[in-house]
Amino acid sequence: MSDRPTAPDPDRLKDWEQRTEVPLFAAALVFLTGYTVRVLAPAGAQPWRDIALALVAATWLLFAVDYGVRLRLSGQGRHFVRAHRLDTVVLLLPLLRPLRVVKLYTAVQQRREQPRMSLYARVMTYAGITTVLLGFSAALAVYQQERGAPGSTIRTFGDAVWWACATLTTVGYGDAVPVTPGGRVVAAGLMACGLALLGAVTGSFSSWLLQVFTREDEKRPPESV
Repeated sequence: MSDRPTAPDPDRLKDWEQRTEVPLFAAALVFLTGYTVRVLAPAGAQPWRDIALALVAATWLLFAVDYGVRLRLSGQGRHFVRAHRLDTVVLLLPLLRPLRVVKLYTAVQQRREQPRMSLYARVMTYAGITTVLLGFSAALAVYQQERGAPGSTIRTFGDAVWWACATLTTVGYGDAVPVTPGGRVVAAGLMACGLALLGAVTGSFSSWLLQVFTREDEKRPPESV
């Protein structure tokens, strides 16, 4: 791969991203479904486990093709990888694709003249959806790493969901913690992403409340002396 930029086509790149973002988000849900079946289905549950593996492989290949097309249309060569770090990470770890929900929203809104929700409602809604999907994905990944590990306190998927909830809300009860290297890597990523997403939700909610109270104060008639 060459560092020299090749004939960029920003219009085609923008059009490609707008047209594919929603279908790729649907593909990400298919990927998550396949991964869920692969992790939770019993070892002897055939052919469902094989079908799930095929879905995971097919959707990952779709993500790889999309990444390659966007890299080519950008004309940035290796600079595209550095300029789009989140896209690169998501390609390597498709379970993080919910983090691209903001780009999904942008692609949808560009097809409409006016947004249907206020800014604060949009931020809270999409950050909330992303938090739920990310927490579920992390619970699956941690359960896959931790089940059967010596000394593990995460023995069932319910334990993994409980751990994800405690981690996302920064409660940290400590009754369920990852002990494997892979599980701890997932935990560190969930902590970082969860703090950012929950901060966006609570910050937007606080700003919305302040805006509502300000409008109410402006409508209130001045008190007579």
